[in-house]
Amino acid sequence: MSARQGRQRRQRSVQELLGSIVLVFEAVVVGLAALVVNGLGGASPAVALGGGAALCLALFATAGLLRFPWAPTVGWVFQGVIILCGIFVTMMFVIGALFAAIWTYAMFSGVRIDREKRRAS
Repeated sequence: MSARQGRQRRQRSVQELLGSIVLVFEAVVVGLAALVVNGLGGASPAVALGGGAALCLALFATAGLLRFPWAPTVGWVFQGVIILCGIFVTMMFVIGALFAAIWTYAMFSGVRIDREKRRAS
């Protein structure tokens, strides 16, 4: 038997699953938005591409760290940061608000479903 077969996978919560889906999708959209900001001249290339890349990496990292109790709070902070990206491209206010709404739904629904699963078992 190989070492991989003997290791149990950690059971992920629904909140963690939904949150990671939202953050990864959001990272892709932020990366594309950084290209738009750069193309429209909304910021210098260093700010647009560097900031966009840093935000994408931070979103990916947070998606992987959602197993920790403090990570959803970091996700909430990133929702605010993305809304503030509307300073560079106005449409990011709308995109950020939409992702904040999706994040809110994912967090509250995830907690509710996890609670119901614990109660049922």
